[in-house]
Amino acid sequence: MTTKRNSTTHIRIGRKAPASPASPASPASPASPASPASPASGATTSTGRRRWLFGAAVLGVATLTAVGALVAEGGAHAAVLTNCAATPANCGYPGATNTGVPSGTALKSVPGQVSSGPGWSYNAAGKDVIVNVKGTVLSGLYIPHNLVIDAANVTVKNVQVVTSGDFGISLTHTAGVTIENSTISGQNATTGRVSSAIDDVYGDSTGMVIKDNNISYFRTAIQISTGLADGNYIHNPGFIAGDHTNGFYVNGGTEPLTIENNTIFNSQWQTDAINLDAGSSGVPVANKTIENNLLAGGGYTIYGGTSPANPTSHIVIEGNRIGQQYYPLGGQYGPGAYFAPTGTGNVWSGNVWDTTGKAIPAP
Repeated sequence: MTTKRNSTTHIRIGRKAPASPASPASPASPASPASPASPASGATTSTGRRRWLFGAAVLGVATLTAVGALVAEGGAHAAVLTNCAATPANCGYPGATNTGVPSGTALKSVPGQVSSGPGWSYNAAGKDVIVNVKGTVLSGLYIPHNLVIDAANVTVKNVQVVTSGDFGISLTHTAGVTIENSTISGQNATTGRVSSAIDDVYGDSTGMVIKDNNISYFRTAIQISTGLADGNYIHNPGFIAGDHTNGFYVNGGTEPLTIENNTIFNSQWQTDAINLDAGSSGVPVANKTIENNLLAGGGYTIYGGTSPANPTSHIVIEGNRIGQQYYPLGGQYGPGAYFAPTGTGNVWSGNVWDTTGKAIPAP
């Protein structure tokens, strides 16, 4: 059954919740490299944007510890939801059952079963898969190597990438790339973790859409500074001594970026679920929107862009839900830091604790 979303409550309707949902602290096991035809668990997701009525999270009429009822038919108000971190999909957030490669999708192993196709080929010398033709659609593949996108308007859909090393999917000087309904992970949570699961390597790609993916066993799950990231399930990072672990690292910049409707859990004590900061001082950070996400963990869960000593403007952080399953303050030290509430166009509003639905003041 195709799933659809109720825009007033952020609850997906049209699908029953699994009988025994996985704990957010337990990784969604990537498909075994020995069985590439068996894709990672997932489910077909709906089109359109999920919207969380964050005002209802603060002003709702009741508290629910389980989802499944009390949707206001007229769309005016909805009951307050709490404890969504335990089973994110039950609250309409991305989780193990509604992201990644859809269940039942047959995948062909690269290069064992197929080594090339329209617009792409396996590079034996570099042990990577390269897409170099504009408009290529890559689908139905199991890739135990780095996937390099070196062309514009490429779509990666229903693909599983399992690899260690520097990159899972790397974008090089691209535009208009879409990565959706795919599963990207390292090989394991320690020495086999991937350094960056999805990475705009040179920081100059534009028009990226990254949606409904399942990402795990990473040091950094996503590193982009512009485009749209919507509906991704980012969880169970890997760790090697010395790592700074990021759910989503932006590296500053002023191009528009929207991070919405994602579940991002960083069980490590550092660094973040989302980090807008630039890598050096004196770099403006602007036009970034973080909204309607379910977030938890890190040192601070959200870094708002002012570190190290950078000016910010039009940073909108609203309607997010901060879980406390790792730390009482969301992150080890707090839910947010380095946010300038007086910056031009900066907004912190409607962000709430997952366990109570109570508002979180601006850091």
